[in-house]
Amino acid sequence: MKQIIVVLVFLISGIGFSQDSKKAEILLNDVYNKAKAYENISVDFKYVLENTSEDIKQETRGDVVMKDDKYLLHILGVTRIFDGKKLYTISPEDEEVTVSSDNSEDENSITPSKMMSFYKDGYRYEMDIIQDIKGRKIQFVKLNPIDTNSEIKEIFLGIDAKTKHIYKLIEIGKNGTKTTLTVNSFKTNEPISKTLFTFDEKKYKDYYINKLD
Repeated sequence: MKQIIVVLVFLISGIGFSQDSKKAEILLNDVYNKAKAYENISVDFKYVLENTSEDIKQETRGDVVMKDDKYLLHILGVTRIFDGKKLYTISPEDEEVTVSSDNSEDENSITPSKMMSFYKDGYRYEMDIIQDIKGRKIQFVKLNPIDTNSEIKEIFLGIDAKTKHIYKLIEIGKNGTKTTLTVNSFKTNEPISKTLFTFDEKKYKDYYINKLD
């Protein structure tokens, strides 16, 4: 699950000093500022995890709705709700709900609520290739972790040059694992329920409620 959340990340970076890094910084900030101006964001995505040496390939789809620090994420049959204070992980297969505090202070934990801001520390970045994908110009930015102990080798973030929306994110781990998130739809300012990010315990009265703290 942590790996999936990492792949859902929209922006990453550090402070660039070269002209190329400055261009990347400006582009990332454009994406960040545009996203922050929306009332809410709804993303439907395809997720692929591959490790050829281990003969692993896993494909799935997911979706996430974000508003301020709150989010609702569906992936691999699990629902995660963050109401701004508590994180609720709901697993129908296990009939269990795990309740935990917000761990956004943990620099190793990248959650949807940090998608728009965590790029501000921890990565060096530079402009990469431009690809024409289905008539769209996708500008990739390459990001390298500053921490040499990071499990991540590099990340490639593909940005639609016209809309300044994220189209694709490719993460390559030092263990050879490659995870790719491709955005199928990116919607903004959708009408959403006032209780969308509220956990209703009455709906899960037959579930085991595991409170971690």
